[in-house]
Amino acid sequence: MHFNDEYVDFHCHPSLKPFGKSFNYTPAGIHISHRNSKRSIWHYNPPSIFDKLLNYVTGLTKFSQANFTSLVKGGVGIVCVSLYPLEKWFVRNKMNNELLLDLAANFALGIGDKRIDYIQGINDYFKDVEAQYDFYMQLDGKIVQLPEGKFRYKLVKSFTEIEQIKNQNSAEEKVHTICVILSIEGLHVLNTGLRRPFSEVEVLTNLEKIKNWEFRPFFVTIAHHFWNQLCGHSESLSGIILKFADQSEGLNSGFTSMGRKVLERLVDNTNNKRIIPDIKHMSIQARKEYYEMLDSGNPKFKNIPIIASHAACNGLKSFEDPVAVHHNTASKLNPVFINFFDQEIIRIAKSKGIIGLQLDERRIVNKKTRKNTKNSLKRNKIMHYRSELLWNQIQHVAEVLDAEGLFAWGCMVIGSDFDGIIDSLNGFWTAEELPYLADFLERHAHNYMLSHKLVNPENVINADEIIARIMSLNGQNFLKDYF
Repeated sequence: MHFNDEYVDFHCHPSLKPFGKSFNYTPAGIHISHRNSKRSIWHYNPPSIFDKLLNYVTGLTKFSQANFTSLVKGGVGIVCVSLYPLEKWFVRNKMNNELLLDLAANFALGIGDKRIDYIQGINDYFKDVEAQYDFYMQLDGKIVQLPEGKFRYKLVKSFTEIEQIKNQNSAEEKVHTICVILSIEGLHVLNTGLRRPFSEVEVLTNLEKIKNWEFRPFFVTIAHHFWNQLCGHSESLSGIILKFADQSEGLNSGFTSMGRKVLERLVDNTNNKRIIPDIKHMSIQARKEYYEMLDSGNPKFKNIPIIASHAACNGLKSFEDPVAVHHNTASKLNPVFINFFDQEIIRIAKSKGIIGLQLDERRIVNKKTRKNTKNSLKRNKIMHYRSELLWNQIQHVAEVLDAEGLFAWGCMVIGSDFDGIIDSLNGFWTAEELPYLADFLERHAHNYMLSHKLVNPENVINADEIIARIMSLNGQNFLKDYF
C-alpha cells in the first residue's frame, strides 16, 4: 500500500491529548507505542456521530484530530508539532465550583481530569515543556505496526534530514515515516506568566537549555492566550471558554524589557541556533514593535522570515487604516485583531515568510458568513460549502499580493491547529480529511481561475498547481530555505 505523504502541516498539537491522558498513571508522561492506548500518539479516535453533533452545537472537540494514524491516513509527511503547557488560567478562573471547573475544561479538551488537576496547581511551566519534549523523544524512530503497515515518526533537525528520510522511504517502502519538526506555542514555557515575579536568570537559563536541545524548536510563538510578562497578546478566546477565562491582563500591550532580551537571544544565530519568532497571538502593539526591530538594521534581526504558523486574514488594510479594500473577500472575513491585516500579508510575502492557514471556522470568517453558509445533509455538499470558507482566505491573500505586484501563491501553507482548542471546518474533522480538503479547494480554485481578475501574469497558474503549493510545495520550499 503506497501512502501519499506529500502534505505539510505547519501547526498542530498531536501530543496534547495523549500526554494529558498519561497523567492518569504513575509516573506521568510515559509514552506508550501501542495504538490502543490513549497514552499513544498513534491512538486513533475518529469522531462518532455524537462527537460531530456535539462539535456542531457547542464547538467543543473531544475527539483526536492530529494523532499520527490520522496524519498517515491524511497523507501528511512533514508536521510541525507544537509543545504547549496549557496555561493554568484556563482552569483557575471565574468558575468557583471546582467540579464544574474540572468538567468544563476536561470536556473542552478531552485531556483528562488528572492533567487538569496538575495544570491547576502548576508552578513550573518549563518542567512541563521538558516533559513534553521527552514524550516525543521516547518513541522517536520506533517502528509501530498498524493494520495499514509499518510506521514510525522521526524528529528532524534540518531539511537535509527530511530529504534523506524521504529517499530512504521510497527506496524501502517497508516503513513509512512522518518527519516531525518541533515548535513551541507560548514563551510562558520559560516559566513566566504565573502572576508573580519571575527570575530573569531562570528565564534566560531556560531559553539556553531549549536552544541547546538536540531537536531545537524551529520556531516559537512568543505570546499565547494569557499575559506572560514578555509580550502582549490579542484576544483569542470565544464562546463558552471566554465566559470563564479572563484574558484582560496584558491584553494589547507591547514587549516588556525582559521580552526584548528574550527575543534578541531567540534570533541570535551564533552556531546556527536561531529560533524564528512566530507572530501568531501577538497583540497589534507587539507586532508593530517586532516589525520595527526587523527594520532597525540590527544585524541580529537580518533576513528573518516572518512566520504566522496558524493564521487568518481579517480583511482590513493596515493598523493605521483598518478599512476593507478588497471588499469581495474582506466582507466575509472575521475583522478581529488576532487576524492579520493586508499590510502584514504583504510584509510576510516580501520577507519570504509563511502564512499557515488555520482550519478554525470561528477565526476564518465572520459570524454572518458562517450563519449564511448553506447547510446540507449530503457529505460532499457540506464539504463544498465549508471548504469555500477557507478558499475565501486563500483568494484574499492572492488578491492582496497580486495588487501589490507580488507572486500570489507562494507564501500560503496549511497550519491546521488540529487538536488545539479549535472548531474545525465541518466535514473536515481531522487530518484524515486533508485529501478531501485539497480536492474541494482545487474545485474552488478552478472556478475562480475561470473568471479571475488577477493582474500579474505570473499569478495566472493552474488550479492543481495552486493547491499543490498550499498543501505541500510552499512548505517544503520554506523548510529548504530556513530549516
